[in-house]
Amino acid sequence: MARTLRARPHAWRLKEPFVIARGVRSEARVVIVELHEAGKVGRGEACGVPYHGETPETMLAQIEQARAAIEAGCDRHGLREALPAGGARHALDAALWDLEAKLTGVPVWQRAGAPHWQSIASAVTIGIRETDAYEAAARERAGFPWLKVKVGRGSPLPAVAAVRRGAPDARLIVDTNQSWTLDELRQYAPQLQPLRVDLLEQPLAAGTDAGLIDYASPIPLCADESLSTLDDVPGLVGRYQFVNIKLDKVGGLTSALELASAARASGFRLMVGCMLGGSVSVAPGMVLAQQCEVCDLDGPWLQAEDWADGIVYDNGRMAPPVPALWG
Repeated sequence: MARTLRARPHAWRLKEPFVIARGVRSEARVVIVELHEAGKVGRGEACGVPYHGETPETMLAQIEQARAAIEAGCDRHGLREALPAGGARHALDAALWDLEAKLTGVPVWQRAGAPHWQSIASAVTIGIRETDAYEAAARERAGFPWLKVKVGRGSPLPAVAAVRRGAPDARLIVDTNQSWTLDELRQYAPQLQPLRVDLLEQPLAAGTDAGLIDYASPIPLCADESLSTLDDVPGLVGRYQFVNIKLDKVGGLTSALELASAARASGFRLMVGCMLGGSVSVAPGMVLAQQCEVCDLDGPWLQAEDWADGIVYDNGRMAPPVPALWG
């Protein structure tokens, strides 16, 4: 039977302004895709990569360019030939996975070869704010297993120490979003170690991290903005210990699974992350999360609204998406 593609923009309200080193956002602007075939509907959702210039408008334009191929029956592998990596391909790839599951009755996680399908401990982000507010936010989340602390230029110690006071037992990720220099990293990392920080995410700007080759960090370093697709993996060897795989960047679960395999073969430990967006945007990431040490899929948790049947978060743990939502 014929396949029909529908795509539209949407904006989800956030619980509070999301403040990171690059700026402030008060809503999650996404594209939502539906593929209708044989009485079934496959869903996808993506925020895209704003620092790559992606917006709902640019993603919708790319989706329109691929419409004829998609409606003619293009599969996930053909999609990678039709569109470049990015949010548009992530949304369509997710919709194709969902549609396949509904047409065949085989859940996505089984089709993807995931080792299991279980709840995941996800980091929850505390955005940039005043020092006292860091502690208050951490205290509200003191029982969560993982917290991500966003910091900017200047010493992170007051913010991270405040979070540690508020959440003495949580594992911590400190994310600078590329805002430090190598000299600052050398200065700050040893000071963060006594605060039991587990991971430092993208301390230096992408493209300026060659100095990491000769730097033995006391805290494992994770590449985020320095990693978009499979082609970036060789250049990260010797600089980072972890890679943060985001489906919006790599172009969907299909490519993310391939990237994860290559990264592991290159000696990297795995983290899965997300951009802002609702439960359908992170549901495919839950498949990848089944094989990752660190998970940061808190986009829907940061929102004041979400899909019906959205992913359930309970004290920092994510339940797998229910069949009514995706997969």
